[in-house]
Amino acid sequence: MSEERPPSDAAQEETADEVRVEEAHAADADAWSTACAEDLAAEQARRRAQHGPPPGSAAEELRKLVDAVADKLSGLQSPLFGAVASGTAQQMVSQVVQQAKAAVEPVLERNPEVFDHLAAAGSELLAAYRSAVENQERRWTTRGTGSRDEESGPGEHIDLD
Repeated sequence: MSEERPPSDAAQEETADEVRVEEAHAADADAWSTACAEDLAAEQARRRAQHGPPPGSAAEELRKLVDAVADKLSGLQSPLFGAVASGTAQQMVSQVVQQAKAAVEPVLERNPEVFDHLAAAGSELLAAYRSAVENQERRWTTRGTGSRDEESGPGEHIDLD
């Protein structure tokens, strides 16, 4: 059987030095990630201060819109109705608002990501529409300038200079 001898003092010092170097590298990596996290937090705070709080999800924004419209409709006094009918009209508006909220809330609770996808799809449709309109405008504006690069007709262009 072989007997294990305790490591010498020099071997222990080398091992300790290696551990210190590894700890220093780990501390440097940790310091780097800490500094990056601090910079990111500072930048986010600066943007929040400059632009206000970031918008929420599409579902949260829709909920805010429904609440704002409901508050506006509930506080609206209609001069079209007489003094007698205004109470009845107010109750009808309140009932419609409550029904709308009751219809929207379950959808928002069950599928909040659907509204994010709908918002993204709407952005894509708007970009496609904008591209189509810009191309058509470009064709309309070059048609009257005498530029015949895009149009090739049966005739020949003759310079009269």
